[in-house]
Amino acid sequence: MKGGTLFSPFLLYFSRIMERYTFEKEERLCSRIIIEKLFTEGKSFLSYPLKVVLLKTPIDCPFPAQSSFSVSKRNFKKAVHRNLIKRRMREAFRLNKNDFYEKLKTENIQFAIMFIFVGKEILDYQEIEKGMKGAMRKILKNV
Repeated sequence: MKGGTLFSPFLLYFSRIMERYTFEKEERLCSRIIIEKLFTEGKSFLSYPLKVVLLKTPIDCPFPAQSSFSVSKRNFKKAVHRNLIKRRMREAFRLNKNDFYEKLKTENIQFAIMFIFVGKEILDYQEIEKGMKGAMRKILKNV
C-alpha cells in the first residue's frame, strides 16, 4: 500500500470535523453603497484598540457578516506599518470568527462590520486579538 491511501479515510474524517479558518472574498466588505450606509446609519462602539462600526443589513452572501479593516494614515504614515496592523486584525478575526458566525446564524442575522484601529502605536498580535474578542462579545451581547 502507498502511504497516501493508508491514511485517506482518516484524512477524510478529519477534514469533516475540522473547522475552516479562512477569510474568503465573499466575507470582505467591498460594496461602496453598504460602506456609506454603514457610516451614516450604523452604530459604533470602542473595544480598545479597535473601533467597531456595524449595521444590521441583509447581505447577498452565504456568510452572516461581511467585514472590513482600516488603519488611519494620520497615525501611521508608512504603508508598511498600516498593512502590518491590518494583517494582525484580519488574522485575529479569522481565527476567532467561527463561534461568532455560529451564533449569528442561529439568530439568522447578517451584519456589515468595519474594524478601525484607533491605537497610536503598533501593538502586538495578542493585544489586537484581545480587542477583537471583546468586540465580538459586545456584538453578540447586543444582538
